[in-house]
Amino acid sequence: MLPEYPPAGLQLPAMASWPASMHLFDELQRNALRAAEAAGRPLLVRGDPGTGKSQLAHAAAVAAGRLFLPFVVDSRTEASDLMWRYDAVARLADAHLSGVPGAGVPTGLDARHYIQPGPLWWAFNWAGALRQAASLRSAAHAPGQPQGWTADKGCVILIDEIDKAEAELPNGLLEALGNGRFAVPLADCVVERPPSQPAPLVIITTNDERELPAAFLRRCMVLTLKLPQGGELHRFLVERGELHFGLWAQQHRPVLEQAAQDLLDDREHAAQAGLYKPGMAEYLDLLRALQQVGGDAMEQLRQLSQFAYRKQPEA
Repeated sequence: MLPEYPPAGLQLPAMASWPASMHLFDELQRNALRAAEAAGRPLLVRGDPGTGKSQLAHAAAVAAGRLFLPFVVDSRTEASDLMWRYDAVARLADAHLSGVPGAGVPTGLDARHYIQPGPLWWAFNWAGALRQAASLRSAAHAPGQPQGWTADKGCVILIDEIDKAEAELPNGLLEALGNGRFAVPLADCVVERPPSQPAPLVIITTNDERELPAAFLRRCMVLTLKLPQGGELHRFLVERGELHFGLWAQQHRPVLEQAAQDLLDDREHAAQAGLYKPGMAEYLDLLRALQQVGGDAMEQLRQLSQFAYRKQPEA
């Protein structure tokens, strides 16, 4: 049965390295999530920075009572990093100590004791990942779990900014995501999802800095998030400000309105100058700063808005 994603604002507790926040599912997001789950495919979320792509995964996990497993991609990330990591440094250190009396290092230095489960391992086979983590020479902990969570409730995996990596990474994920299983050569084993553990919802984000392989796109559902334009954007920003800042926002509605108008003006100026256009993330950062600074919020807005909205020097 597919989970329901509430139309009202959802409070997001802190999870992993993610802070507490608020999220509002719109109809487009709810339909995209349902389509991905029903088809058993990853959901690729594309759009400008600050449109809430990554937060969508956090919110989907909270709404469905699932474990949230975020993974941020960089230029050095390989597909295997999402499945397992081999701690060669720890094994080398143990090799140096193996001949030292009383060091407590076992002989043999079996490679299986240096393979750490990655997000896909935890999501595909929680019990197996726990056993693997317990066998490690170095300390390894299970990902933080919501209260009352059990493996049969499933996981949401966030693969964030996949376009930062080379094409080998998305191509390398195709088999694992499609089959729900992958091999760990150094451990001479195959990780696969047992019937008791539901398939994870995989949400992948991209800023479109690099074109993704066609074979990978064919195997994804795709959601494109865009900020509204003109007056619609103004209303959108003020509504999100009220959602995130509650009573303070109600008490400072003119400040929210002016901050939204300033953002529209700066976006137009940035577009004409060929510069980065600020978005919702900058708007919320500015409101957060105004709330914390205190005092005359409108006067503070005039002094602080440039630091939030103008990211690049003009030629």
